[in-house]
Amino acid sequence: MTPEEFAALTGPAGQELLAELRDHDPADELATATRLRRRYDAPLVSAALGQARLRRRAAAKFGPQDASRMYFTPNGVEQATRASVASHRARRFRELGVRRLADLCAGNGGDAIALARAGIAVLAVDRDPLTCAVAEANAAALGLSDLVEVRCADVTDVDPAAEGCDAVFVDPARRTGRGRTFDPEAYSPPLSWALGAAGAAPVAAVKAAPGVPHEAVPAEAEAEWVSDRGDVKEAALWFGTAPGTVRATLLPGGASLAAAGTPPTAPVRPAGRYLYEPDGAVVRAHLVAAVAEELDGGLLDATIAYVTADAPRATPYAAGYTITDVLPFNLKRLKALLRERGVGRLTVKKRGSAVEPEEVRRRVRPQGPNEAVVFLTRVAGAPSMLVGAPLRHDGG
Repeated sequence: MTPEEFAALTGPAGQELLAELRDHDPADELATATRLRRRYDAPLVSAALGQARLRRRAAAKFGPQDASRMYFTPNGVEQATRASVASHRARRFRELGVRRLADLCAGNGGDAIALARAGIAVLAVDRDPLTCAVAEANAAALGLSDLVEVRCADVTDVDPAAEGCDAVFVDPARRTGRGRTFDPEAYSPPLSWALGAAGAAPVAAVKAAPGVPHEAVPAEAEAEWVSDRGDVKEAALWFGTAPGTVRATLLPGGASLAAAGTPPTAPVRPAGRYLYEPDGAVVRAHLVAAVAEELDGGLLDATIAYVTADAPRATPYAAGYTITDVLPFNLKRLKALLRERGVGRLTVKKRGSAVEPEEVRRRVRPQGPNEAVVFLTRVAGAPSMLVGAPLRHDGG
């Protein structure tokens, strides 16, 4: 879609089309397209149908209410920050006293929207004309045009300080023409440039992939891993906050665990009555030992992110399970145990095991009215199976 075609989509005819498509059944798209082309130009119908598809995809990130009013490009939907994560970051910027921020590599404007809703003025910069048109339309659609200025330019040509910005956010594109890239210097712009731009601002954050290695984090940065409902979404490298700190933030609740300096270590101990599975953000931040200390527990294995303890305790940083059996790895034995207990609903989790959960379910063929969880892992280096159930709030 060109900027001109997008402009037609935001015009009166395009708006009528999008309104008609708001509740249409995707399974009937061919019939819908045929019907609409009797009244509208075919290119406009195609653009509107494409936008309707993108809005459905975007609902998972932005929520159906916002997504139904916003506009997207395919890459924009793919790379956009989930609204809950963007809102968390915007709150942090606001709490740090930021008033005007340069959002470099702004994309479709998802982060700019969250920042503006937090009361921060935003200079949203992207070099793609269509992307800029979409971001500008999104700010208008959500009533935020007074706080969001969209500029079509190369981010390397923008001086945030000269623009009156007291903070910078950089979200480099992590995709190339061949798909996702894991080489930070293949980002657009390269991660080294993004870190340099961030380091020059009083307050800044750089969005990075969750798998960014700790050794790649500059000494002057705080590294924050953020998960949303247990799914790790990103790492953010903060400048002007707490140098040398690693942090795990869990959304939607907002619990945040942090440590400065050398990450703590936890003892390896025999399996206890309870097992705790730390959130992925905690694991990525290398804060499993901090959770083990909070739970008065230890690790099943020095290299595995499972915490074992003798007492049930509530923590926002890990899911708890009551363990009934600790067995050497043996699928025949597991099958016999599950059959004896009438387990038909089996959840298989693994860390440190090469066996896939689907293979386990296929071979043990669970049957019966009861349910259980089996963990495939190592206990003090030995392949093991731990069988149990989710820990209830009453401690059972």
